[in-house]
Amino acid sequence: MRAIIHVDMDAFFASVEQHDDPALRGRPVMVGGGSHRGVVAAASYEARQFGVRSAMPGAVARRLCPQGVFVKSRFARYREVSAEIFTIFRRYTDLVEGLSLDEAFLDVSEAVRPERGLEQIGRAIKRDIGRVCGLTASVGMAHNKLLAKLASDYDKPDGFTLVRFEDTRRFLDPLPIRRLPGIGPRSADKLHDAGIYTLGQLRRTPSELLFELFGATGLEFARRAAGKDERPVKSTRVRRSISQENTFSQDHTSLASLRPVLQAQSEQVAETLVRKQLYARTVTLKLRSSRFSTLTRSLSLNGYTQSADRISATAFELLENWAEWRSGFAVRLLGVGVSGLEAQPALETILDENQGCNQPSADGGGH
Repeated sequence: MRAIIHVDMDAFFASVEQHDDPALRGRPVMVGGGSHRGVVAAASYEARQFGVRSAMPGAVARRLCPQGVFVKSRFARYREVSAEIFTIFRRYTDLVEGLSLDEAFLDVSEAVRPERGLEQIGRAIKRDIGRVCGLTASVGMAHNKLLAKLASDYDKPDGFTLVRFEDTRRFLDPLPIRRLPGIGPRSADKLHDAGIYTLGQLRRTPSELLFELFGATGLEFARRAAGKDERPVKSTRVRRSISQENTFSQDHTSLASLRPVLQAQSEQVAETLVRKQLYARTVTLKLRSSRFSTLTRSLSLNGYTQSADRISATAFELLENWAEWRSGFAVRLLGVGVSGLEAQPALETILDENQGCNQPSADGGGH
């Protein structure tokens, strides 16, 4: 039986700011969102008590919590602290699956001993994070990833929950269905309409009804509600995309003003590709209008690239095609991303960066 730990840092960005500046401790802190059109990147638990959440417009957060403190994001600092946390993880196991800067699964099966069980390892990791970084983490432990994830979220912040194999149903059955990964608002509404509110009720629901409601996905919901999950912890995660985006303090209304933004973003994306030793096949443009409608457009190249100029030219072509059908526009957010990443593409598929942009082989655009 596996021994899995899920570690989720508590309000990570905001907690780092509170740790580094003692004057912020105990106060409602919002990271980002301070500008007129900014968006909150993270909120401390003190701010969350006022209803502030990440991805919330700063203007809304300021209305909800006028006494809150807005601080600028410091991603270099967050990455530095994250590296310290992951160094701690790897003292206990090589099987570390990072989900983000502040969240990871650990398979510590090989580290479990009669004299040092899963609970003791979890406490040691939690203690090390507090000692080295001065931060709190919520730690969930179980025999699979699903249960460990639910356990870490069970008693946040500063949580510590162990779900033993024999206690699986006792832990899961009372939980509301929205706690289960994969069940969103619309699925929850369907289940509520059928009289299903808890994971215990979901587990006991006839498979015929679940299949009628959701198809094969309904049967998977029932498996998860029973605590079944065979996924291994993967020590290396394949990066699927790289992107950069900017929200503007004032709307941009001309292609000429957007072009240098695309170039700068493309250079950052290309720098990351080179640093990670990756090549990209698809370029994606993201934009949001002044009316908050967001769309993406994508082009797949005839080969792989690391070139900032090629990425920028492709993104600008997408932008021109979009603008061509409009008599006027106002853009408040612009972003460039690449996907279809490969570490070692065949040499003949790597584009000659001295040539112009290839014609796309497919248009993966969507709203």
